[in-house]
Amino acid sequence: MIDALKMRRASDVRVVGLISLAHGSSHFFHLILPPMFPWLKAEFGFNYAELGLLMTIFFVVSCIVQAASGFLVDRIGSRPVLFAGVALLALAALIYSQSNGYAMLVLGAVIAGCGNGVFHPVDYTLINHKISPPNLPYAYSIHGVTGYIGWAAAPAFMVAVTTIADWRIAFLSAAVLEALILVFLWVSRARLVDDVQARRDESEAKHIANNPGGAPMSTFGFLKLPVVWLCWIFFFFSMAATTGLQSFAPTALFKIYDIAVSSGNYYLTLMSLGGAGGMLLGGYLAAKLKVPERIITICFTVNIVMGLLMATGLVPVELIIIAFIVIGLGLGIAAPSRDLMIRSATPSGSSGRIYGIVYSGIDLGAALSPLIFGIFLDVGLPKFLFIGVAFLQIMIILTGFKVASISTPKAS
Repeated sequence: MIDALKMRRASDVRVVGLISLAHGSSHFFHLILPPMFPWLKAEFGFNYAELGLLMTIFFVVSCIVQAASGFLVDRIGSRPVLFAGVALLALAALIYSQSNGYAMLVLGAVIAGCGNGVFHPVDYTLINHKISPPNLPYAYSIHGVTGYIGWAAAPAFMVAVTTIADWRIAFLSAAVLEALILVFLWVSRARLVDDVQARRDESEAKHIANNPGGAPMSTFGFLKLPVVWLCWIFFFFSMAATTGLQSFAPTALFKIYDIAVSSGNYYLTLMSLGGAGGMLLGGYLAAKLKVPERIITICFTVNIVMGLLMATGLVPVELIIIAFIVIGLGLGIAAPSRDLMIRSATPSGSSGRIYGIVYSGIDLGAALSPLIFGIFLDVGLPKFLFIGVAFLQIMIILTGFKVASISTPKAS
């Protein structure tokens, strides 16, 4: 019995490791463009709204693909969809490196969005069906940690390579890195097998158990469930707030506090590292306390205070770095509770298509946020970045309590 548990735990660790590596690479690609904004602005003369629009295009495409890829995951399985996504990210970085104007950057953003859109339906389908239930909070935690590591690594990596060489070499290096990850996943492909038929049978059995005598849910029947859209709204606000900071915090800090943009990018790296550390603690708290909405409320309340303080323009410069680390910790601690709360609120038998729709809220929030905040910066209102992020986090708290109040059968 003990040996079987150890073997199961070891298998869980290996599977989560592979999924998390891919997830980290997708987050890395969220932030290969924003750190390059100052160099692209100098090279091509773009304004901040145009640069923000590139991120909008990336996330709008990702939103559409994410919603669609969930159905594909349910039809052909997670593994081929995952491999396609990683390959598309590598291709996008290659196109960025060869860009001679805005059109090629847009093309790269579209291809990157197609690649990014597959990860949440793939990842959560694999985690929820291949990881032991007792290990799920920790699996969510590790999965989230690698996402934050990807966010942390991208600004430092891209700025460092650009400083040593140039921005084109930085994008080319990102392409090579993603190609190496694809090779590693391919070599380990046996651990990523997704039994689609077994998932269908499990989903049907749970639906019959929870709805005796009821007809099976149709392919699109889940779209009628209010909880699906509440979860979507929750993720929309969450990512809109995070992406606003990631895209323009360095520029806003320069305009408000005269902090160098390169230093601001490293603040983002520290924020992401704080998020990674917070994620580890958050997994433990989520597993032990089982009060996800309270953990989320405390974390985002602290972040709201940090953001509003920075918006005043009165925070001593040496303390701003601490504020970013605290914000990262708050985001990280809240994330495993968020994932457990969403999982418990979604209907029994959830699979790729539901996760695809729910998590597409992340992409649309990330799509609109850079465009709106880029306009604020262009018209000379950098403080509105931090005020706007605080408002979005208030909406996260309110939506989170609404989601938590819905009692439905646990997702599979």
